[in-house]
Parts: sequence; C-alpha cells; structure tokens
Amino acid sequence: MHTWHWHNWEGLPYLTCNLLKPWTHGFFTQWFWPRSPHELTQALQPGALAYRLKQVHGNTVLTPQEIHHYVNTSDDDLALADGLITQQPLQAVWVASADCTPVLIGDVKTGQVAALHAGWRGTAAKIVPKAVKRMQAHGSSLADLRVAMGPAIAGEVYQVAVEVAAEIGSTIVPHNNPEKIIAALHDLPNSPLLGDIEPGKVRLDVRQVNTLQLERLGISLEQIAIAPYCTFQTPEHFFSYRREKQKKVQWSGIISISK
Repeated sequence: MHTWHWHNWEGLPYLTCNLLKPWTHGFFTQWFWPRSPHELTQALQPGALAYRLKQVHGNTVLTPQEIHHYVNTSDDDLALADGLITQQPLQAVWVASADCTPVLIGDVKTGQVAALHAGWRGTAAKIVPKAVKRMQAHGSSLADLRVAMGPAIAGEVYQVAVEVAAEIGSTIVPHNNPEKIIAALHDLPNSPLLGDIEPGKVRLDVRQVNTLQLERLGISLEQIAIAPYCTFQTPEHFFSYRREKQKKVQWSGIISISK
C-alpha cells in the first residue's frame, strides 16, 4: 500500500506520495489559493523553473521547449494543453484541478517527470497513456515509471450520463455499442462504475479508469498510487467545482532531477 503524507509550508497543508519520493513534489490544498505555481515552486525547491498551462480538457502533452508554439496570446501567453513533460533538471511542471485528477509521473532511471490534468474528457482522450508514450519516446521504460494520482472527485459521488461513461469506457473496452461498453465495465473485477438510482446515469471513478488504462499499457499496480481523498467530500482541504461551482483550483507539481 502506498503511503501519503501531509506536510506544512508556512502553516499550510499539502500532500506528498512515497511513490514519488525521489522527486520534490506536492499536491497542494485550497489554502494555497491564489498563489501561483511560481510561488509554490519556491516552496518546494527554490531555483527551479516553473511551467504551467491554460488547460482545455484535451490530451495535448508538451515539453517546456514546445510551449511557445501553442501559446494563446489572448490569455496570459499560456499554452493551450493539459500535460507537461520534461527531461531537463530543475524544471517544475504544474497542473491545476478542482475535481479532475492531477497525475504526476516520475521516471526513476532518467529523472524525467510529467504533470497531467485528467478530467473525464482528458481521460476519454487517453491523456495519461499519451504522456507515457511520450516519456517512452524520450527514453523511459515502463518498469521505471511511478504514477501518483492526487485528490479528485471519487466515483461514489461522481454522477455522469451513461453516454459519458461509455465514451470513457471505450478506452478500456473496445466496443462501439455503448450498452455493451457499460455492461463490460460493470463486469470488470475492479469496475470503475457504480450504479445510480437515476435512469440514464451511473457513478464513475475516473482515477480507476486511468489506472486501467495504465495497466493495459503494461504498468503494474505497484507503480500506481491513488490519493485517499475526494475533493467533493473533503471541503476542509480541497476546492470542488461540483460542490461550489467556483473556478478555484488547487495546484499539483513535480520537479525533474538529473540522472
């Protein structure tokens, strides 16, 4: 069982995961709002360079060197993407979330890291497998990757339309028929679906879908950690868009190391 630890910076709480111990990293709480990733990087490792994105619920994964090609000049000169990956040492990559899953990945051999924003749309577009494949293209072996999924909305409280669940489920169950996809998902030993009393709805565990996607790539469960916190059900620590309908976020980041 992977362990998660609470830390404090200036009296404010943030989380780390033992699976990512080689890297300075943090899954920050709402109490750091509205501090920027630049400030949070100074909390973790002064001197590291911070990179962030204008997230758009897609599956584009960029390196810091590629950011300027995707910049949206009308919005703070931020690149439109949902994942960052870097091999250069002392680069901090950040993602924001408020129910979606923040995913931090590190490679124990190369030191390279990734930070990904995996909501249901990004998960349906397989952002996490896409990032893993980019890391492989940069020299990573699957066995060397460590994946931590931070606080996000839990399946038991995340109601979605059956059509949404089928769209996401098609990344695991290669069917075109939504009913067959849903039935096959329910039959899985670690099903990401729970029933719902409302017709046409189910409860969906997005982090479990990402886990299943990673397993299908060949990554073992020992290489994956899921934070035991639900943003919706932990108002004392985390913003939840479903709960508050406010565009406030918590940041998650990891800093690359040289190997």
